[in-house]
Amino acid sequence: MRTAGCVILFFFMFLSVSSAYPGWMRQYKPCKQLVLYFHDIIYNGQNAANATAAIVAAPEGANLTILAGQFHFGNIAVFDDPITLDNNLHSPPVGRAQGMYIYDTKDTFTSWLGFTFVLNSTKHQGTINFIGADPIMVKSRDISVVGGTGDFFMHRGIATIMTDAFEGDVYFRLRVDVKFYECW
Repeated sequence: MRTAGCVILFFFMFLSVSSAYPGWMRQYKPCKQLVLYFHDIIYNGQNAANATAAIVAAPEGANLTILAGQFHFGNIAVFDDPITLDNNLHSPPVGRAQGMYIYDTKDTFTSWLGFTFVLNSTKHQGTINFIGADPIMVKSRDISVVGGTGDFFMHRGIATIMTDAFEGDVYFRLRVDVKFYECW
C-alpha cells in the first residue's frame, strides 16, 4: 500500500511540473503590436513611373515584364514598396518595404518572402525583418519576424499578412499585423 501511495504522489508531482498539462501552459501576449500596409505595383513594361517591383528572374524563355503562366512558378521579383498606416496608396508613407518574393510552387499560388520594413517616421525609427512561406490563396497567413534594428532592436514575433486588395497581376496591397513577442 505504501508503494502505491508513493507512485501516486510521484505521478501528481510529475503532472504538476509537466509542460504538457494544459492548465500550466504559458499564454504569450505581444509586448508590441503594429498594423501597416504595403502597396506593390509590379512593372509590366508600361508603368515604369509608378512601378515599385520588378521581375528579375523568370523561367527560361519567359518575358521579364509579364509573370509566368501557371501559378507564376519560377518568377523572382524584388520590391521597394511604400508602407502606410492605412490602406490608401496615396497616404503619406511611414517607410519602405524592401525585399523579394519567389513563386516557388507549380500547383498553387505560393511564394517565399524575404523582406525588411525600413521605417523612418516620427513615431518609429528602424527596421523589421520578415521571412517565410506565403500561401497566397489563404486569407490570413503568418510569417516570422526574425529581428530588427533601432526601435525594433532584437525584436522577434509573428506577422499576420492578408491580401487587402489586388488588381490583376499589376497591383496588390497587403495588410501586415505585426505582433512582437520578444522586445528588448
